[in-house]
Amino acid sequence: MSQQQRPNDVSIDDIPLDVSNTQSGEVDSAEVPEEIESITRGLAGEHPPTNPLIVLKAARWWYIHGKGGTDPAFRWAIEWARHLATDTPSDVEHFNEFLEYLVTVGFGDEPHELR
Repeated sequence: MSQQQRPNDVSIDDIPLDVSNTQSGEVDSAEVPEEIESITRGLAGEHPPTNPLIVLKAARWWYIHGKGGTDPAFRWAIEWARHLATDTPSDVEHFNEFLEYLVTVGFGDEPHELR
């Protein structure tokens, strides 16, 4: 690896992970990298991503920087990836929690605006 990584800034792809800010549970929309924000907004939209690897990339970021396994953005991304992989209906409750959470993070003022 030709690139030096500091112990508090680790990455396995081009999205940095701030180890000192992991699973804080407090995410501000300004802290979300552009690519993750784009994927996350896509997951809330009418035409969500259909590549499970892209969805899992966002899930990983939300798991690390959000509330871990209970983070609503992580849970919805995993639910959507499961839907893509198995072609089974997704859980609407997870989706509604996800939209509410995005409002608290600062992605919008109302859940319906995110659709």
